[in-house]
Amino acid sequence: MKAFGLHPEASEEFNEALRHYADISQTLSGRFYDEIERLIAEARARPKAFRQIRPPVRRHFTREFPYSILFVERPDDIWILAVMPLHREPNYWLHRLA
Repeated sequence: MKAFGLHPEASEEFNEALRHYADISQTLSGRFYDEIERLIAEARARPKAFRQIRPPVRRHFTREFPYSILFVERPDDIWILAVMPLHREPNYWLHRLA
């Protein structure tokens, strides 16, 4: 399984979403955390299994929440560009490819 890293803005998105769900319920926040961790683990294990949305960026959707992760496979790891709420403008993260 490949290592992974989070873009600083993706880390902040993740934390913001965790705070949002924690304001509703600690249980819901825990489920969201587990779901994002599952996506990351699956992307680390099989990065090519997920559709490229803008090469080389791939997307993996959650099952329960309106979120996805966007990531790039690199030789030694995967780089998480966004923990993307699906209601946002779809290309807001493009500057993170630089």
